[in-house]
Amino acid sequence: MRINRNETSAGNQTPRPAPQPQQKAAPAQQPREKKEEPETPRPARKEKPKEKKKERRPRRRVPVGCVILVIFVALLAFGGFQVMRLYDEVDGGSVLGEEQTITVEQGSSVGAIAAQLKEAGIIQYDWLFKEYVQLSGKASGIQYGDFALRSGMDYNSIIQALSQETRRPTTDITIPEGTTAVGVAQIFVDAGLVDSVDTFLSCANGLDGSDFSQYSFWNEIPDNGRLMKCEGYLFPETYNVYADEDVYYYVDTLYAEFEKQTAALADTIAEKGTTLDDVVKLASFIQEEAGVPEEDPKVSACFHNRLESDDPLWAEHKLESNACSYITQDVENNYLWNSPTAEYYGWPEQGAIPEDVLDLYDTYRISGLPAGPISCPGYAAIEAALNPDQQFIDEGYFFFVTGHPDTDVAGQYFYAKTADEHQVNVEKAGWAY
Repeated sequence: MRINRNETSAGNQTPRPAPQPQQKAAPAQQPREKKEEPETPRPARKEKPKEKKKERRPRRRVPVGCVILVIFVALLAFGGFQVMRLYDEVDGGSVLGEEQTITVEQGSSVGAIAAQLKEAGIIQYDWLFKEYVQLSGKASGIQYGDFALRSGMDYNSIIQALSQETRRPTTDITIPEGTTAVGVAQIFVDAGLVDSVDTFLSCANGLDGSDFSQYSFWNEIPDNGRLMKCEGYLFPETYNVYADEDVYYYVDTLYAEFEKQTAALADTIAEKGTTLDDVVKLASFIQEEAGVPEEDPKVSACFHNRLESDDPLWAEHKLESNACSYITQDVENNYLWNSPTAEYYGWPEQGAIPEDVLDLYDTYRISGLPAGPISCPGYAAIEAALNPDQQFIDEGYFFFVTGHPDTDVAGQYFYAKTADEHQVNVEKAGWAY
């Protein structure tokens, strides 16, 4: 109800209703306090153990400079350790090892010597020894020969020992091209290096148990009844050899040179469909019949034509060389009659060449090449056997003859295509009787 508190005049006053008894304002209700009733006990739940939150520690930033300093110090320490090891190597150890004999071959480089010393356990770092020797300027003073050294020696002592002239005695041996195996053996006997021809040949032929299977050519030589396995393979050259070695060393030196000289010919031999043994056989004839580099390919062409031509006159493909035949005239240089080989076997003394030998070696009797080489040819003859003069092959040359040594055409070569032309050349050469 709205109460108008403004007073008005009496006339305008309307009668007021009787006042109603004033009701007391109801007091504001106070929140009732709930009576706590006893809770019904609930089954206890297993609570998972709460993970304790890791407290994050404040990150401490390490200065970059400190990190670099630590790394630098570590590198210095490691480097210093390595430097000390190298210094100890150069300066030598406190304990020396057992004495060893180190053989330095003639012509060995400082690097090769350093590698040899490392392999023997004398030093640990071959590269360091090599640099030390070169920087010290003492490389030129190092000798070859046998030296007594120990592990733990300082570098200066090693260099001093290697600089002492304790060289093994050496000697030069010259083997001329075209020398027979018996002739080679005699050269070593005459030089006082081998006690007998038999000793040398027994080793060179592998009859004394010597093994040369490290060489490919040795394994390819056929066992076909040839007189000597070594014939043709004792490479002719001048060698500087030790004077106090055994026979195997000398034979091995010659075989090693043959392997070295002929290694590059393997592809050509395969391309031509032949064998190294056949090449050496033919080369030994070229060496005997020519032996002059400018004539070797032409003589080779004549032999190739005899062995390979389709000419009916050469249908039997005989080599027909007086250098290895039945001819028993001393004027001819015949492998089977008047050579060191023939003398070694005693055929001239017996007055005849054995028939079984002629069956294998007489170039007028057999077709193709003989059972084995007749001498030890040089490289030029070997190369000529593989590469004959193509023009001489194409034009069909079969014959050749050299000027008689007692005439003014001595040393000249005369070539012919037919037997009649050859006979004329024989007269020109001074061989007609």
